[in-house]
Amino acid sequence: MSELRTAHVVVVGGGVIGLSVAWRAAAAGHRVQLVDPEPASGASFVAGGMLAPIAEAWPGEEELLELGSTSLERWPGFADELSRASGLPSGLRREGTLVVGVDSADRAELDELAGYLSRQGRSVTRLSGREVRRLEPSLGPAVRGGLEVPGDLAVDNRSALAALRAAATAAGVEFVAAPARAVRAGVVELEDSTVDCDVAVIAAGARSGELHPSLRGRIRPVKGEILRLRARATALPPPSRTVRGPVHGRPVYLVPRDDGGLVLGATQYEVGFDTEVTLGGVRDLIADAEQVMPGIAEYQLVEARAGLRPSTDDNLPVLGWLEPGVLAATAHHRGGFLLAPVTADAVLALLRGDEPDALIKATDPNRWGGQQCTS
Repeated sequence: MSELRTAHVVVVGGGVIGLSVAWRAAAAGHRVQLVDPEPASGASFVAGGMLAPIAEAWPGEEELLELGSTSLERWPGFADELSRASGLPSGLRREGTLVVGVDSADRAELDELAGYLSRQGRSVTRLSGREVRRLEPSLGPAVRGGLEVPGDLAVDNRSALAALRAAATAAGVEFVAAPARAVRAGVVELEDSTVDCDVAVIAAGARSGELHPSLRGRIRPVKGEILRLRARATALPPPSRTVRGPVHGRPVYLVPRDDGGLVLGATQYEVGFDTEVTLGGVRDLIADAEQVMPGIAEYQLVEARAGLRPSTDDNLPVLGWLEPGVLAATAHHRGGFLLAPVTADAVLALLRGDEPDALIKATDPNRWGGQQCTS
């Protein structure tokens, strides 16, 4: 696309990615409308808020590791800017992450992760079970070892969403409370009207594939169930760090909140657009969490929800031109909050007409064999 210094931009989708893009685009001088019937809802409202590219790294996903690490470096500045723009706390937590294991197979997985990270030039600290419990006394004796990842961060997702909406409003973003039906060059089709624009940005999460032919069949929903808990007066306080890891091969994470809360997640199911919480999912989450932190049984159950992660086959997001006037900034899988800074920066660069760097080119829709839009 040619440079658009003062474009009329319509962002379709009001989750963390859509709000971040809308805020930053409006702050850069663009006229911005955001189309979403319920902004700050959906998967972003349910998310655990981990900013953990190192702890989530895995062989074969080197481009995702690099993209996540780059965005993580930008998060402190992004959070400071967000707080100033909104007048609200960003929700950023800097305590780091512990990756723990219970049985021998779990510990072997941790060894594999540590070895892989070492080969990638990224170090973590190996800990015995005793050392893990010294750092986080609420963890139980079943935890036999772990990895300390001090560089990974976390964010209170709901605090961040409130700040993003306030910052977007202060920057002049106009909110259009309607569902989008389709997006094409210069036009966003709503239920009973259309919105004209210079550029439309598709940031509609798991529903993005329904909005443009180039995304159809490329983005699928992956269901995740999450419990929100709160420590009662008689219970041990939650850990100060994010605690995650395999428990008998199943992933589980515990993400603390400032108010004594704890987010427990997350199951993963390929079940289409089902957002109902299942008894089996709740059972597995609680059983696995009790292996890591036995005192969690004394916590109050505050909320149980399910969200839909927008996912691709290679777990990379989709970020680039679909056709002249239509950008995709979607399919961030587990990394919506993590990748918000780098995604917003990339969209602004694309609006300026800049050539994407190598990291962003890896996320281009052209990777599936389509024709890349350059003009």
